[in-house]
Amino acid sequence: MKPSFIITLLVACGWLCPAVAGYGCTSAIFTGKVTADGRPLLWKHRDTDDMNNRMAFFHTGKYAFLALLNSSDTGATAWTGSNSAGFSIMNTASYNLKDDEVEEMDREGELMYKALSECSTLAEFEAFLDRYPRPMRVEANFGVIDAQGGAAYYEVNNTRWVKVDVNDPKIAPDGFLVYTNFSYTGRFGEGMGYIRYQTAMEIILPRAPLRNITPRWIFRHLSRSFRHSLMGIDLLDGRFSPLNASGWVYDQDFIPRKSSSASLVIQGVKPGEHPEMTTIWTVLGYPPAGVAVPMWVKAGEEQPAMLCKGAAPNHARLCDHALALKRKVFPLTRANEKKYIYFPALYNQSGTGIMQQVEHVEAALFDRYHNPMEKWRKTGINIAELKQLNAATEELLLSEYFTIGAE
Repeated sequence: MKPSFIITLLVACGWLCPAVAGYGCTSAIFTGKVTADGRPLLWKHRDTDDMNNRMAFFHTGKYAFLALLNSSDTGATAWTGSNSAGFSIMNTASYNLKDDEVEEMDREGELMYKALSECSTLAEFEAFLDRYPRPMRVEANFGVIDAQGGAAYYEVNNTRWVKVDVNDPKIAPDGFLVYTNFSYTGRFGEGMGYIRYQTAMEIILPRAPLRNITPRWIFRHLSRSFRHSLMGIDLLDGRFSPLNASGWVYDQDFIPRKSSSASLVIQGVKPGEHPEMTTIWTVLGYPPAGVAVPMWVKAGEEQPAMLCKGAAPNHARLCDHALALKRKVFPLTRANEKKYIYFPALYNQSGTGIMQQVEHVEAALFDRYHNPMEKWRKTGINIAELKQLNAATEELLLSEYFTIGAE
């Protein structure tokens, strides 16, 4: 089924579905057919009720891995991650796959933690799903890429799974797939995230034929998009500007929402390249106010400290600052008032909005890491060089990012 047909079908379905409670995520897998350098990209924009997230390194099984956690997590859970074999995984909750009365669900984090420690390829992940104890206690779409060029979503419930291969031109003729909070093989007319799905598709479809999608583009045009497909507006392009009114905007069905806690782009490798160059570009906290920093599993415990557990209560410093900036964007706390964005604090005609300042810092970071990454793809990651680069990045963040929002 062609994406253009899917868009029309799903959006129409979404308009007919009543709103239901729950948190959702927006995601996509881009194959090398549509990326600027021919490497696959896995994007996860996370929404959850736990706003404080951090990154952590683990070596508890066959493979070492880096994973996104809730800062409060103490158990074996992972909400997005990549391992030393170049196997990467994330998920979006689905709300139209469950077909039983099993309780005690939402174990996706446990499944992904185990998969990261055991799996190196899509084939191994499929064998992992086959032997996973039933009921699996999940209702989710798992997005996976590996170092051999594999790229697929897996629609999984308590008893079964279905593979949706992003490399199959019959399934993904445009070289990518978007998933929010429904499954293609689930119950028709149910689920969530249809407006976000449509928004993402409207943004990506014109870009995909150009074959120049990058992590930087994804953060700028998806993680920080304020386009709304149902209302036909984009708060960033001037066709509908809250600056012409009071400045307040209701926070509903944009890709970044008050419930957004992180946005990650995992940049895979081409077949034959060393898996150690799988790069996890990581934004913690509210994505319009957070900044992307790259991470690699090979660095082991020597990860950028600002993205990992710091002082009690185990928060990451970058996440804490993004959440402090978020409070300036959502300053109201009474009843339904808390659902409104004060948009000029985020983006304004003077160019002083939080998001505008963040993107300036982030651009410098992407430029700073570009040449070393190109070198390491030929020679392997030089840990001494990486530590020096991370130290310089910390200085940049202290001087430019942490001063954003200072009164």
